[in-house]
Amino acid sequence: MKPDAPTPPNPYQTAAAQTGTNVSTGVANAFLNNVNQNTPDGSLRYDVTGNYGWTDPSTGQTYQIPTFTSTQSLSPQSQAIRSQTDAAKMNLAGLANSQSASISSLLNTAFQPGAGAPGAGNAAGIMGVPGAATSYDTGGPIQSSLGDYGQAQSTFGDAGDITRSYGPEDNFSADRQRVEDSLMARMNPQLARERTNIEQRLADQGIRYGSQAYTSAMDDYNRQATDTRFGAISQAGQEQARMNDMAAKQAGFQNAAQMQAYQQAQGRGEFANQAQLQNYSQMLGAGSFANAAQQQQNSQNAALAGFGNAGLAQQLAQQQSGFNAQNAARNQYMQEQYQQRNQPLNEISALMSGSQVQNPNWLNSPQSQIATTDIGGLINQNFAQQSQNYQAANSNWQSTMGGLLGLGGKLGGAAIMSDVRVKDVGPKMGTVFAAGHDGEPKELPIYQYAYKDDPASTTHVGPMAQDVEKIEPRAVTTRKGVKHIYPAKVMGSILRAA
Repeated sequence: MKPDAPTPPNPYQTAAAQTGTNVSTGVANAFLNNVNQNTPDGSLRYDVTGNYGWTDPSTGQTYQIPTFTSTQSLSPQSQAIRSQTDAAKMNLAGLANSQSASISSLLNTAFQPGAGAPGAGNAAGIMGVPGAATSYDTGGPIQSSLGDYGQAQSTFGDAGDITRSYGPEDNFSADRQRVEDSLMARMNPQLARERTNIEQRLADQGIRYGSQAYTSAMDDYNRQATDTRFGAISQAGQEQARMNDMAAKQAGFQNAAQMQAYQQAQGRGEFANQAQLQNYSQMLGAGSFANAAQQQQNSQNAALAGFGNAGLAQQLAQQQSGFNAQNAARNQYMQEQYQQRNQPLNEISALMSGSQVQNPNWLNSPQSQIATTDIGGLINQNFAQQSQNYQAANSNWQSTMGGLLGLGGKLGGAAIMSDVRVKDVGPKMGTVFAAGHDGEPKELPIYQYAYKDDPASTTHVGPMAQDVEKIEPRAVTTRKGVKHIYPAKVMGSILRAA
């Protein structure tokens, strides 16, 4: 059955309901918070003493708002005290009135507190104390310099230059070359003759130039000649090393002599500086002794000045104490005179003030608040919920109708298995109006279901064969004990969705 759309709420009715709720809540809160109180000193009572009408301008509805009256009452004991206090205040006021006439002569007499009063302290005695010492003899000048104790020696005599190189610039290479050339000049003619003799001997033996025997013989000669030349070169190098060693030893001797001269000059300079330092220390000690004596004299002079000032301060304190004692005696006399003058006035003031009765102490009543019911919000929320339910029901109905109509169009006149015994029946989706064979409209329930033998458990929407059979038996057939329906005949019996 197709659902009906909900009717929107009337805004004026909603406003009237909300206003009525607010007024009712306000009245209830007033009754809750106007709490009557009873204390040992009295009571406090709230009573409804009338009503006034208030008309809602938006709806014209009139509401009766109660008015309250607060009444405070004293306890019998407190009321008795109040009566006695009022009577005592009346008596004291009369006594104060009679006494006020007796002090008129006192107030008409000029007040002369100075007659017969002790004299004030004389400040002249304090001003006669001699002044304190503000300076004293420093004890002589401080010695801030020393006599001439000589200059420290910062340099000493020249010890000569240090030998930083020795031998010629080529490090005796020319001498080595000279020795090598001399040896070569002696060896080369002899080596040439020997080469000529070897070549002649090889020719006499029939060994030709370029043969293996010739080459071997000449290689032996060349090695001997080379070794001879190397020996000459080595001899020249030894001569160069010997000369270089002699030059190095000579340079080392010169540097050792320069170092000895440097150390002797340094020793003389250090001796002179040591003597200058000793002279400085002696003069510094003498200056420090003189300054210590000056400091001692300065401290003694400062102590003498401080002692004198302490005596003057003690003398001033003694005179100040006498001055304060004289002024204290005068002040005490003046206070006594003022007391005699003010006492009658204070007595009249005390008589007129009286005592006050103690009023009851009221407790702070707990304020209870009833929350106002949001009637307008509830009405609108209910309408919104009905609209959501309508949309959901309408969507389900359209889905159901679409499924049934689509199923009838696909299958045509074929029958489908629809027995409730072969289905896992789910929730009821709704109902549709159907016309049975007798022409009377009836409700056909529609369910969500799946076939028990379907491994995939595919969800379907439609009627049960047992329900269709009750409305239109011609639309149901039984095959092998299982009921089937003809969708086309079922569709033909559907009138409308409401």
